[in-house]
Amino acid sequence: MLSVKNLHLHFGGIKAVDGVSLSIEPGTITGLIGPNGAGKTSLFNVIAGACAPTSGQVFLDDEEVTGLLPHKLFSRGLLRTFQIAHEFPTLSVLENLMVVPGNQPGERLLNVWFNPGRIQSVDDRIRERARKVIEFLQIPHLEQELAGNLSGGQKKLLELGRTMMADAKIVFLDEVGAGVNRTLLKTIGDSIKRLNREHGYTFCMIEHDIDFITRMCHPVIVMAEGRILTQGSAEEVKANREVIESYLGKAVIN
Repeated sequence: MLSVKNLHLHFGGIKAVDGVSLSIEPGTITGLIGPNGAGKTSLFNVIAGACAPTSGQVFLDDEEVTGLLPHKLFSRGLLRTFQIAHEFPTLSVLENLMVVPGNQPGERLLNVWFNPGRIQSVDDRIRERARKVIEFLQIPHLEQELAGNLSGGQKKLLELGRTMMADAKIVFLDEVGAGVNRTLLKTIGDSIKRLNREHGYTFCMIEHDIDFITRMCHPVIVMAEGRILTQGSAEEVKANREVIESYLGKAVIN
């Protein structure tokens, strides 16, 4: 579904991404791990259009999308979430979901004046869809809660819900488990697995919680110093000496 070929992102003399090539197969949940500073989020930023690469190519469904802006990638079904959730804090959970679909008729001033019936009809359909997402995520009690009042884990669930409002093909999750309690993390993990299994979503996730990665992901890709170190099953990468050294250091291992 997505492939990256010899991707570089340099900031002066710093090589945040240094010749990365990888492929993500449709229907998989791919884990991306590595120590802090390995280049994981920088790689996400290039793939999702937040940063233009220094060189290299990104392909989605065999079509080159290198350097496309996030809203262009959004329309093609490539979405990302962030380590720190980006909600609209003064809107309710329901409203946060309803603003996601693009090209709504209410966005055009002339429709407000001359075609209010169409606006109402589309709003009703979007509201019904948003309520189904809320039910899927098992948070009906939060429908009218202001998003700014949610816990960190609930905000992560809301971000996941927003991807459901956009008919995503592939979703990049940046530390979905960061700051989330174990109970809510299980709910998030179960929702991701259901979206993958029942709706065909493809995921790639950055995560430091190795237990969560082991439960969720196959394959797992390991980055270090801007490069791909290795990839394989969670058990294979956990047993890899280079991976252990990248996390703990050679002096500790020796």
